[in-house]
Amino acid sequence: MSIYTRTGDSGMTSLMKEKNISKSDDRIQLLGTIDELTSNLGLVKADADQTGVVEFLERIQNNLMTVMAKVADPFNKDYRLNKEEVTALEQEINRLESLFEREKKFILPGKTRRSAQMDVARTVARRAERWLVAVDKKYGGDQTIKQYMNRLADYLYMLARYTDYAESNRQKDQPAVLQEPQGAAAGDAAAFQKPAGDAQTKEQDGMQMKEMNEALVQAVLQRLGTPGRVGLDLAKKLIEKIELHALQMGLPSVIAICTPEGNPVAVHVMDGAFLASFDIAMKKAYTSVAVKMSTMELSALAQPGGTFYGVDKADNGRLIIFGGGVPLKAGDTIIGGLGISGGTGEQDHELAEYGQRVLKELL
Repeated sequence: MSIYTRTGDSGMTSLMKEKNISKSDDRIQLLGTIDELTSNLGLVKADADQTGVVEFLERIQNNLMTVMAKVADPFNKDYRLNKEEVTALEQEINRLESLFEREKKFILPGKTRRSAQMDVARTVARRAERWLVAVDKKYGGDQTIKQYMNRLADYLYMLARYTDYAESNRQKDQPAVLQEPQGAAAGDAAAFQKPAGDAQTKEQDGMQMKEMNEALVQAVLQRLGTPGRVGLDLAKKLIEKIELHALQMGLPSVIAICTPEGNPVAVHVMDGAFLASFDIAMKKAYTSVAVKMSTMELSALAQPGGTFYGVDKADNGRLIIFGGGVPLKAGDTIIGGLGISGGTGEQDHELAEYGQRVLKELL
């Protein structure tokens, strides 16, 4: 049977149980974008030199096949993505992030060929996520799939940044060791071996100390909530501290805290706060983790002629470009976002910074 059928020459196609669908349909756009993403991941996989990374990328490709099947046949219960797949991506993101200190600036893709291809895959993943939202609005969708597509782009970003870091160390003859993803074969060799020598003793001691500090932070977070993210108990304690300070400032506010992925953890509305402050505080918290900086910093970059001019029009208007949102950090790890709305941008920012300082005491 020939690969061409001529049935699509008129610009129409079919899904599993639906015929005569325009190729401009949002569902067809989504399926095509996921197919494009899977192919880009194939390029990343073909260039990977770690067995565990290859296996994890293949796992992602198989999951994307399941997503495509679900889009094409949404009522088939066999096409379901398990919540554990979202968790697996989150664990990989957290693991990679713990291996190096990320640069606190916006990254220009293209430092290495490998990372550049990962960034291409990441942008396709974001486009697929946008089409998924469009399909969800018209036809409904699966919440787990939406979460998975959101985390996937974050994972590819983190993988690209670590790849840049490892390559930079390789060029300096100070190789970094990329640990295998959880579940990878124990016998797989590390990509690089760090040479021994007196000249590196201080650096190794410093890395060990950083790892010990990170382990201590994670142990504290384990008691207060989920490791690597702010939990409800910690959020309540932080909100209580911020509210007391807001009362001293005479600033009735809405205080919102979200996870590193932008999902709400807790929102507190003080007596006398503006009605509109609820939505604004939530968006400030979301923005702080979405761009990994305070909304006050973003405001400076979003002015006419700035790097992020017009960013407030992106992401369906969810991004806020005035003060009051800050990422919450434990060490160098972002564990959530904090959004304050009740006063001027400067007042909200001052209160949010106070929350950052109090968080260290609570940890």
